[in-house]
Amino acid sequence: MRERRPAQERRHAREFRLFVAGAAGRLLHTATLLTGEPASGPAPAAEELLTCALSRTYAVWDRLRGDDPYERTRREMSALPQALKEQGGAPIARTAWRHRRPRGGLLDRLSPQERLVLVLRLYEGVAEEQTAAQLGLPAERVHALCLRAVAEMRSRRPGPEPSAARRPAPAPESGPAPESGPAQDSAPKPAAP
Repeated sequence: MRERRPAQERRHAREFRLFVAGAAGRLLHTATLLTGEPASGPAPAAEELLTCALSRTYAVWDRLRGDDPYERTRREMSALPQALKEQGGAPIARTAWRHRRPRGGLLDRLSPQERLVLVLRLYEGVAEEQTAAQLGLPAERVHALCLRAVAEMRSRRPGPEPSAARRPAPAPESGPAPESGPAQDSAPKPAAP
C-alpha cells in the first residue's frame, strides 16, 4: 500500500504538469485581465493570482474525477480575491485586488467586480447564470455589471497616441523656391575628352 501511494502522487503530479503546460498561457491572460495589469509588461499580481489558484487546484487534483481542471482553476481565480478578503486580507487580496491601481491594462478603467464579470462572460464565455452562481450574485446584477462594463469600454476608447513613426515629416521652410536651370549651375563642367 505504501508503494502505491507515491506512484499515484507521481501520476497526479505528471497530469498536473501537463495541464499547466497546456493551459498556463490562457490562464495567465485571464489573470492579467482580472488584475487589470497591462498584458505587454510584467504582471506580478496576475502571476501571484494564477499561482494561488493553481495551488488550490492541485490540492484537490485527486478529487476532480472528471471535472475540468481549467474550469476549476478559473473558478479559483475568480473566487480567490473574495475568499482572501473575507479571511482578513491575505497579500494577494491587498496587492492585486483591493488596493492596487491598475497600470494601463486594457480593462483598468473598470472596477474589480466589473472586470471579473466582463472577463468571465465575454472572454471566458461563461453563461450569465453560471457567473451569477459562481459569484453569489443575482443574475440581474451580473447582467447589469456586464452591460455597464461594456458601455464603459465603448465610451472611452483610448485615442491613438502619436508615435515617432506616425509623426508627419517637418514641412520644408517657406521662402523663394530655388530655380533650376543654367543660371543656377555656375560650377564649370568638365570638358569632354
